[in-house]
Amino acid sequence: MLHAYPPAHNAGAEWAAHSMLRELARRGHEVDVLLSKPAAADCEYSIDDVRVHPYRGKADPSPWMRGERRVNVIVTHLENTARASVLGELNRIPVVHLLHNTYEKSKSWLVKGSPSLIVYNTEWMRADAEAWWRVHRGDRPMPWGITVHPPVAVDDYKATPGDSITLINLTAEKGAKVFYALAERMPKRRFLGVIGGYGEQIVRDDLPNVEIVPHTPGDRMAKDVYARTRVLLAPSVYESYGRVAVEAMCSGIPVVAHPTPGLMESLGEAGIFADRDDIDAWEAAVKRLFSPKVYPKASRAAAARAAGLDPAAELESWAVAMEGVAKRVSPR
Repeated sequence: MLHAYPPAHNAGAEWAAHSMLRELARRGHEVDVLLSKPAAADCEYSIDDVRVHPYRGKADPSPWMRGERRVNVIVTHLENTARASVLGELNRIPVVHLLHNTYEKSKSWLVKGSPSLIVYNTEWMRADAEAWWRVHRGDRPMPWGITVHPPVAVDDYKATPGDSITLINLTAEKGAKVFYALAERMPKRRFLGVIGGYGEQIVRDDLPNVEIVPHTPGDRMAKDVYARTRVLLAPSVYESYGRVAVEAMCSGIPVVAHPTPGLMESLGEAGIFADRDDIDAWEAAVKRLFSPKVYPKASRAAAARAAGLDPAAELESWAVAMEGVAKRVSPR
């Protein structure tokens, strides 16, 4: 039970969810996604053998709660967590929460929703949730949880890097201010801005070295975005992980990022970090990467980091955990 889904909706949380759900389909399980918001596609469709059902009305989940179509497990995230948790409890169906952030609203449903499994997208976020639990419900055991970093397969995103300095999702929170400030300071460099899947986009047309391209489906990112990118900017004020940063590294594209816990975990030592409020530091970092002596080393480090984040082992753990939940089996 999700609010939106690829290819129409291309935010990191949705592609992470799809990467995990398609693994279940690959293993022979039936996977159906019920959308809670009207989508561009008004008919059912399949993507990687995951069947997606468009929103018709509030009664959409009813056939899946009982009878021949009764499901074994409900998987949910973000704004659907509350409703899915209630439906799971009423119909005695186990519910799995995909946790993409550390917001209070998300963590509160770890208590109110009693999930059979929590899937954290990073270790730092898991530690945050465990600390929160000790404060709020330290009197009872925390629900079973595993960590699955947003799965990114190198072959899905690999391209030959281009020549642009790129920002994906032009919101204030994602760092549009940094993007445009650098474009003003570096008028001889090409800048590429990609309209994001959510948030208020800040689009300027007064800079001749800046090109803005539309919201891009995940399966087009390698060809349409990363093949045009030399350096990726990630000046986000908050990232629980930073999927696009890992996608870029699949092509050996260095990433300059604000040191959020999520980006530090995803980029590791391959990341180049600067405070988003220090434009001088960002300018220096980006200019350094255009040095013919610096870029090859940074590119190799990025590619090695992406390869080291091979999702196979965590996807296996995810599938085994889900099969256990379906059979009402817990390691506890």
